[in-house]
Amino acid sequence: MGKRVRSHHRAPPERQQLNALRAIVISVMLALAANADAIVFGQYEFDDAEQLERYKQLIYELRCLVCQNQNLADSNAELAGDLRREVHRMILEGKSNQDVTDFMVSRYGDFVLYRPPLKAKTVLLWSGPFVLGLGALVLLLMHLRRRAAERATPTPLSDDERARLHALLERDES
Repeated sequence: MGKRVRSHHRAPPERQQLNALRAIVISVMLALAANADAIVFGQYEFDDAEQLERYKQLIYELRCLVCQNQNLADSNAELAGDLRREVHRMILEGKSNQDVTDFMVSRYGDFVLYRPPLKAKTVLLWSGPFVLGLGALVLLLMHLRRRAAERATPTPLSDDERARLHALLERDES
């Protein structure tokens, strides 16, 4: 068998520029993603690694009251920054995680917690999705039963339809 010869074509200059641009964009995105924690956690100094871990745990467990679907770590809202500073200050003062959480709840209510406790005020919050899901299931079942019943009951023919059917049957018999 003969040797394979590969062609060493270079990509057109436009293609080379596009590939270089892609590489730069991907590099920048990776660098930003790698430094995301440093942006949130690096701006505060702690006495030891345990305090930093407690800080991380707390800001991931506390909700941003502005964004509502983000925790304090992920939010860029000004209030989230203020709350991160407050958590940092309290940790440096020697407050426990429970002290920090209790302070935030006393100030902002259970909504500030991503996992609010189950109590009388939060029962609707915990049961709401299940009640809505159950209601949707009941409505779906009612709709399906009604549709099945409509298909099962034949509609009577009108006088006009009966006459046409009768005429067709007589024609086929003859």
